[in-house]
Amino acid sequence: EYIPNSIVFDDQTSSQLITGPNMSGKSTYMRQLALTVIMAQIGAFVAAEMVDLPIFDAIFTRIGAADDLISGQSTFMVEMMEANHAIKRATNKSLILFDELGRGTATYD
Repeated sequence: EYIPNSIVFDDQTSSQLITGPNMSGKSTYMRQLALTVIMAQIGAFVAAEMVDLPIFDAIFTRIGAADDLISGQSTFMVEMMEANHAIKRATNKSLILFDELGRGTATYD
C-alpha cells in the first residue's frame, strides 16, 4: 500500500514549508521528493500519475543529524555550516531541502 503525494513547483513559488506533528511523515515526504527529482532529472522512471518538474541546477539536502567529533563540531554547528554551504551556492534554479534545521541546538554554539 502507498500514499500518493502531490507538490507543485511553479514560477510563483520560491519556497514551501512542510509542517505537521511528529511521526506524520514529513521527513519521508522530503526524501521522496528528493529521490523523485533526482530520478526525473536523470531520465529514470518515476512512479507517478504525472511529473512536471523544472530542471534544477543543483540539489542541496540537509536530512538527518550528525556531529563531527573529530573536529569538535556539535550537531548544531554542522547543521549551520551545511546550511550556509547550500545558501551560498544555490541559485534561483536550485532545490534546497532542509529537514528540521536547528534540531541540534546547543546554548554554547
